[in-house]
Amino acid sequence: MSKEPRIVRANIFAFPPNRDTLGGTAYLIVEKDGNVLIDTPPSTPETQDFLERQGGVRSLFITHRDSIGNATQFQKRSGCQLIIQEQEAYLLPEAQVTSFQQEIQISSQIQGIWTPGHTPGSACLYYPQQGGILFTGRHLLPNPKGQVVPLRTAKTFHWRRQLRSVAQLRDRFSPETLSLICPGASTGFLRGQRAVEGAYHQLATLDLEAYEAAPALL
Repeated sequence: MSKEPRIVRANIFAFPPNRDTLGGTAYLIVEKDGNVLIDTPPSTPETQDFLERQGGVRSLFITHRDSIGNATQFQKRSGCQLIIQEQEAYLLPEAQVTSFQQEIQISSQIQGIWTPGHTPGSACLYYPQQGGILFTGRHLLPNPKGQVVPLRTAKTFHWRRQLRSVAQLRDRFSPETLSLICPGASTGFLRGQRAVEGAYHQLATLDLEAYEAAPALL
C-alpha cells in the first residue's frame, strides 16, 4: 500500500519517492491561487485521491528531465499547466507545454528559476512564504551528513555551470528570504527532517571553488 504524502509545512506536502523518476521526491504547494506540483509523484490511485482532496493541481513544474515521469499522462488526466525550462521542452512532444528561458512567474507567490548544470534545463522553484522555501530538484541535494550540496555525477551536464548556478542563488537570496530547501531526491539523508533548515546559511558557506575539482560519483 502506498504511503500518504508527508506534511513539510502547513500547506506543503512531500510525496513518497517515485520509481519512475529515479526515486525522486515530488512536492505539492496548496495555495489559494491554485495548487502547484513540483515534479511528478508516484502514479497511484492514492496519489490521485490525495490531490483531489487538496483541490486538484493547477500547475506542474518540472525541475529537470529525469523528473518528468508520467507528466504527459498527468496533464491529460488533470488538465494542469505543464511548465518546463525551454531546453528540455522537446522531451514532452505530446504535452501542451509552457516553457521559459530565465524565470517564470507561476503565480503571485511562486517563481521558477533556471539553474542549469545538473541538466541543461535544470530549474528551481521559489516560494517566498514562511521565510522563503526553495525546491531544488537535483540541483542541490543533502549529503550523508544532511548538508545541502551540489552533487557531481556521471550524468552531470556541465559541472562548472552548475556551480555558477549555485553562486547565483546564493547572491539572489539572504537569511531573510531563504529559510528552507526542499530537495528533489536523497531525502533519506535528512534523518527524519522534512526539509533542510537554515538553508541560506548552508548555501552561503559552501566552498564552491573547492567543489570545482570534485570527482564525479557513479
